[in-house]
Amino acid sequence: MKRKHERLATPWAAGMAGVAFAVLLAAAIVMMRIALPDGGDVTVDTGERSAVRTALELLPFAGIAFLWFMGALREQTGEGEDRFFATVFLGSGLVFVATLFGVAAAIGTVLAEGRQQPPFGRDFAYALLTTYAMRMAAVFIITTSTIGRRLGVLARPLVALGYLAGLTLLVVGASVPWSELVFPAWALLLSLNILRRRRPAPPRSATSI
Repeated sequence: MKRKHERLATPWAAGMAGVAFAVLLAAAIVMMRIALPDGGDVTVDTGERSAVRTALELLPFAGIAFLWFMGALREQTGEGEDRFFATVFLGSGLVFVATLFGVAAAIGTVLAEGRQQPPFGRDFAYALLTTYAMRMAAVFIITTSTIGRRLGVLARPLVALGYLAGLTLLVVGASVPWSELVFPAWALLLSLNILRRRRPAPPRSATSI
């Protein structure tokens, strides 16, 4: 009975972790884009350095929330898990988190540079984010949408939107500024859908177990 109650509570955990991840990642990306615009020399004033530091502090928590989100989503599949898609799901998610932490490390080098230094740290961070992290995110989105479609737990419009978001990040993400916000937007939409469809089960009394 306890195991059943844990499974009933899993969708709530997935939804909350997904919302936290989406908000944290989107905030970090916006701060990074505003403080370190792509192109030109790097000139970081006091306010921009503060924004960069805030983004650096948010990214690790975004990665942690994503791991909880990924784990809770995988719990949803239960015995219906497909080994092939589960491997791609886990692999893309873990590589995304590792690359996201690499982005944070690259951004940190900007703070160590002078006010007018070659933009190596910024360019390296954007390369990791747009070329590598977002492509792993695209694989994660497509795999999650496929699993949801095969198990019948995601509505067709949400599956179609997932495929569209994944293809966008996979094909044009690196060349379109701000397109990396597609991933947190998709995660937020999926999480809100989970929270809307499922509510946490009320705790059972000891006499009913």
